[in-house]
Amino acid sequence: MKIKNLKLKNRIFLAPMEEVNDIIFRLLCKKAGAGLTFSPMTHPLSKQKVYFDDKPVLQLFASNEKGIKSFIKKHDKKVSMWDFNLGCPAKTARKHGFGSFLTDLTKIEKILQTIRKSTKKPFTVKIRKSKIAFDILELAEKYCDAIIIHPRTQSQGYAGKADIKFAEKLKQKTELPVIYSGDVNEKNIKSVLKKFDFVMIGRKAIGNPNIFSKLLGKKQKITFKDYLKLFEKYPLYFRQLKFQAMNFTKGIKNAKELRLKLFKTKTTKEIQEIYFK
Repeated sequence: MKIKNLKLKNRIFLAPMEEVNDIIFRLLCKKAGAGLTFSPMTHPLSKQKVYFDDKPVLQLFASNEKGIKSFIKKHDKKVSMWDFNLGCPAKTARKHGFGSFLTDLTKIEKILQTIRKSTKKPFTVKIRKSKIAFDILELAEKYCDAIIIHPRTQSQGYAGKADIKFAEKLKQKTELPVIYSGDVNEKNIKSVLKKFDFVMIGRKAIGNPNIFSKLLGKKQKITFKDYLKLFEKYPLYFRQLKFQAMNFTKGIKNAKELRLKLFKTKTTKEIQEIYFK
């Protein structure tokens, strides 16, 4: 089970999610069994601190190739794989012309070519359902080791139903491994894995790293207490701790009331008191 020369312990990955996929959350998902963990989108000129203890897939976004070569050179030994995002539908992406709003195939090819020349690590590109999806697939076949497809349109964002039939058509057109992302859950994962090489779990994993152990038939049980312990080692912003604390209320009795209390907290101690009183 490989992507290029990268050996994988299973076919179920944690999808890249902005704000959600901090280092602690990625480590917990990996502990629960995720075969690969993806970082949130990172710009090659960004000065934000990136942690690498889980050997993540580092997902890049950009509207041109500026800074990519030096960024990869700096971090290449710390990551398992590289990914380039051509799927983000956010307003910020529209404003700056990246993600799903980067549609100039000449520019896309220059970026993919630059990444390919800068690393020997496996390299993927993530796309959405679009008019140029199959054009990007042709470029991916020249430069990439796999392709990730999230078959919702740009206008859908993350709403509505993912078009798995579109993804199947793309899969039929390539010999590259295809990583499928979109509406994967406990009920359909077996059928999805019959159609694609790998799958990603995104929103189902928010506040619920145990989704991986459940899908893999493991008995691993992770709670917010595990997140708090690691927060001592990785001093992220308090707002990130509070955000994750609210996420982990999923499935807890009186979750709405608990989230309201957590929203008002200003210290780690207050969060601990609410969770463990």
